[in-house]
Amino acid sequence: MIETQLRRRGIHDERVLAAMALVPRHEFVPSKFIELAYADRPLPIGAAETISQPYMVAAMTVACEVEHGDRVLEIGTGSGYQAAVLAELGAKVCSIEKNPHLAGKARALLARLGYANVDVICGDGSEGYAAASPYQIILVTAASPHLPAALVDQMAEGGRLVIPVGSRELQRLELVRKTASGISTAWLDTCQFVPLTGKNGWPQQAYLN
Repeated sequence: MIETQLRRRGIHDERVLAAMALVPRHEFVPSKFIELAYADRPLPIGAAETISQPYMVAAMTVACEVEHGDRVLEIGTGSGYQAAVLAELGAKVCSIEKNPHLAGKARALLARLGYANVDVICGDGSEGYAAASPYQIILVTAASPHLPAALVDQMAEGGRLVIPVGSRELQRLELVRKTASGISTAWLDTCQFVPLTGKNGWPQQAYLN
């Protein structure tokens, strides 16, 4: 995975590559997909959610510029894989998952694998988690129709926010930086993620229609 999928597609951050080499991705996928665990594709994990393809996990992690000790808010825990990668980089991760079943499974798995620097919270990720803010990094692993103001408010000065923004069918991956003078946004890539539903995301019913 590291050599044939990530390096060959332009991922050269050695810290990120080393972190992803340490995380046992097969632990984070359903048993029926175990043979595809390291394939460069997203995989369903239940509850209409997916584990992102390795390349997208790597690209988003590189964009975050994670430093040891950074406080990170992850929106969309899913199986817990992205949180584990962030934890391997020395981040203190607060991860929000809207589905109670997935949140419980991810919490138990991360604990079993020894990721004590990850807290999994069940809630509406589109609202962020103000109680533990501000964050040096906010990483959103679900597609939003717009940049939620609540997440920008919870960024620390100098912070980075990586989020897919766009329509239900296609989004662009954006990197938002916050400084004393305001925010700036850069477009990184096109992408396709499951929806960010909730108060500041897609209305659940509207998305299902």
